[in-house]
Amino acid sequence: MVLTEERPNLLRPGHAACAGCGLATGMKLVLQAMGPRTIAVIVPSCEGAIGGVYPYTAYGVPTIHSAFEIAAPTAAGIANGLKVQGITDIQVLAFAGDGGTFDIGLQALSGVAKNNDDIIYVCLDNEGYMNTGIQVSSSTPSFAWTGTTPKGNPRRKKNIMEIMAAHYNPYSATATIGFPRDLQQKITKAKGIRGTKFIHMLVPCPTGWRTPSDISPELSVLAVETNIFPLYEVEDGKRYTINHQPRRLPVREYLSRQGRFRHLKEEEIEQIQRDADEEWKKLRYRAGLSG
Repeated sequence: MVLTEERPNLLRPGHAACAGCGLATGMKLVLQAMGPRTIAVIVPSCEGAIGGVYPYTAYGVPTIHSAFEIAAPTAAGIANGLKVQGITDIQVLAFAGDGGTFDIGLQALSGVAKNNDDIIYVCLDNEGYMNTGIQVSSSTPSFAWTGTTPKGNPRRKKNIMEIMAAHYNPYSATATIGFPRDLQQKITKAKGIRGTKFIHMLVPCPTGWRTPSDISPELSVLAVETNIFPLYEVEDGKRYTINHQPRRLPVREYLSRQGRFRHLKEEEIEQIQRDADEEWKKLRYRAGLSG
């Protein structure tokens, strides 16, 4: 695996992301692993805004700005167009946020996965509709503050990885900016697989998470080490591989660093801990591990 710093930077300096934006860091790492022989699709969201204003762009690869809900089929159309022309050395990459993946774009993504179209789909998950005012999404964690859940989100976060596994697509994986080598290895692996590949990437948002702009990578690491966001792969919807054995830190260490959880009661923190422990137990079972 070529080291990150030795790869070209295909998200150019001068982009319009907020200071400390985990999404911009994630896109930079993904594009480095993808390389210049890539066509990208973005949608109206943070990734649509940070690229810059026409005719200028921070993106170093050809990039199509599609509609909010159709990142996946837009990418699939491009991929099939390349296939018809006999072009095999260009990869097609779709970027969408959690709103465009968990919610508005879920039906379209499901259709592409059902057809097993040859794309890499990266969900940039900052756990809310951050670009339009920090509204709740299906990816927002339990009890988290958003502009539309000022007393805390009453619902648990949707398990998008299990939804993708139910499609039996060839490859899905979780990733975070706090583990850049793991992320880029998964992108490189996805490039070598034909069919629909799905990467669920946690990308902290200082604005929406109410955090300092310099701790996004640290929060990504804590999300993994507390089992809030385990790192694993699912192949063909049935073979699970856990990529990192977490330190099993208390979830409190992750929650306490974020203003969106500042209002939590002790019983809510305990519930989040129980939920994380339950999901880790399920994941270990699916990966063929015991205990």
